[in-house]
Amino acid sequence: MSLDARERLIVALDVPSVAAGEAMVGRLGDAVRFYKIGYQLAFAGGLPFAARLVASGKRVFLDLKLHDIGNTVAKGVESVAQMGATFLTVHAYPQTMKAAVEGKQGSKLRILAVTVLTSYDDADLAAAGYEMSVKELAAARAAQARDIGVDGLVCSPEEAASLRDIAGPGMVLVTPGIRPAGSVTGDQKRIMTPARAIEAGANYLVVGRPVLEAREPKAVADAIVAEIEQTAKSQGV
Repeated sequence: MSLDARERLIVALDVPSVAAGEAMVGRLGDAVRFYKIGYQLAFAGGLPFAARLVASGKRVFLDLKLHDIGNTVAKGVESVAQMGATFLTVHAYPQTMKAAVEGKQGSKLRILAVTVLTSYDDADLAAAGYEMSVKELAAARAAQARDIGVDGLVCSPEEAASLRDIAGPGMVLVTPGIRPAGSVTGDQKRIMTPARAIEAGANYLVVGRPVLEAREPKAVADAIVAEIEQTAKSQGV
């Protein structure tokens, strides 16, 4: 899948207010074209802000991780599709995924299924009652997403290579947990550098704190894009 390197970096606007989001977008300027909005900003006026970003020519990934009864999910997806967002996440439960695929019909919205959260490890799954490892559960959910017709997966970069084999070339892989060399890992347990994530088969990389907390966020974004471009060229992807 041939993509412009700058389109492959998604900056997570994990900030407490629209004002903070606007300020960061202003600081990043044309260095970043794609933004992710999650719970924190979405519940602080981030949805109208997302629509404004789309109107300004930016791309938006709404990371809302929908999971509810089928009709509720389908209607919610219909509403998101009208906003012009590029990506929307749902949890990778079969009924939820089927409803999301139904709800986005006739739009350009692409549904991403969240396999296993990047803050989870095998011990966390065991504590939640799963008798599967992270790798096993991610693989099972990826196969279900593929068969249902979901557009892509959100997965740890550690699972990207194995899930690419399951998903095939037609599904996009979006990987959070990206940390440039030397960055603090924070609460992510399954992380990888931008170059290694691209080598593993990721199409899009989500980066939050390494950009948001940088003294010069635009310079950090530019460096990540350069790393993506160099690695993609060497890999022919």
